Amino acid sequence: MRRVVILAEAAEDLEQGRNFYDAQESGIGDYFADSLVADIESLAIYHGIHARQFGCYRMLAHRFPFGIYYREAEKETQVLAVLDLRSDPNWIRKELTKRRG
Repeated sequence: MRRVVILAEAAEDLEQGRNFYDAQESGIGDYFADSLVADIESLAIYHGIHARQFGCYRMLAHRFPFGIYYREAEKETQVLAVLDLRSDPNWIRKELTKRRG
């Protein structure tokens, strides 16, 4: 199985999502985080099969309207961002361009 690494900015995205959903109702934030982490862990097997968008692979989260953006490195899959797909697509493109370095 391939190693999957969640980069710091993507970890911050997860924490922001958790906080947003916890503000809606207590406990939903943990469910959000658990669901997204399970989706991310599946990249160990399913990396590289998703459509590319804005220069990254994008996997759609199963239970929330979020996209998991990642890239393939030589020995690992790197999660760059976990973004709310209800955001402005221009903002998403700019954010990913900045994070790809």
